Amino acid sequence: METLMELIGTVRQYLEIPILKLGGAPVTLWAIIQLVVLVALLFYLSGKLRTWIVEQFLTRTRMELGARQATGSIIRYTIIAVGFIVILQTAGIDLTALNVLAGAVGIGVGFGLQNIVNNFVSGIIILFERPIKVGDRIVVGTVEGDVVHIGGRSTTVVTNDNITIIVPNSKFITENVVNWSHNERKVRFRIPVSVAYGSDVNLVERLLLEVAAANADVLEKPPPAVRLMEFGDSGLNFELRAWSTTLIHRRGLLTSALNYGIYKAFTENGIEIPFPRRDIRILNGGMVNPS
Repeated sequence: METLMELIGTVRQYLEIPILKLGGAPVTLWAIIQLVVLVALLFYLSGKLRTWIVEQFLTRTRMELGARQATGSIIRYTIIAVGFIVILQTAGIDLTALNVLAGAVGIGVGFGLQNIVNNFVSGIIILFERPIKVGDRIVVGTVEGDVVHIGGRSTTVVTNDNITIIVPNSKFITENVVNWSHNERKVRFRIPVSVAYGSDVNLVERLLLEVAAANADVLEKPPPAVRLMEFGDSGLNFELRAWSTTLIHRRGLLTSALNYGIYKAFTENGIEIPFPRRDIRILNGGMVNPS
């Protein structure tokens, strides 16, 4: 037992040998080990606390998932910032001696780390302003999918193909973002339809409304509507407008279902869907002039 204690004492003596100085305060290997362990513990415990706040504590309130996620993240970042300062003081590191280091870090931030800082600040703005939240259906650039996580540097989006895309937070601040569920999960779909000239427009309108009414994903209120948009080169261009709350994350599925129904209804009722046509005139000399 005494041998073990002596060994521990010897190791402790070696660990307390100063290896550098910050200002007038020596920094030992033991202080560095304490710092690393305490910082790792801080990140681990703050993550556990965030999970408890989001999944247990705030579930008792009426806050939606996105608001709970934002609140949990803000609390975690605050705890990490305060805890890191306390850990530095506990480890015996003089904070006043870090002024020069802070200046050097500031220069590094201005050059090499500006994108990271930009994304982090953008993440804070997203958490406070909440232009997007977990569960939203968004389109940013060429990325479209559901937001599943908003982090300090990036946001995780899952597409309909179950592909996870990591989007830098700055994208949501500097670019145009389409949020299909920002106000409420109710979106109007526009289905363009073209019919041949000479078709019964009243019959076309009735068939389009019947197709919309027969689809379970189309809302009754607001009711579907049909508009004659223009007289096209090949036919009359209509637009079926229908509201839905269930398929905003799979818009192609609703559009396809309505198009199937429209084609079937038009075929059964003799409504012709036109195709582009060209008149060809043969001039003297064999020249062909399409018009």
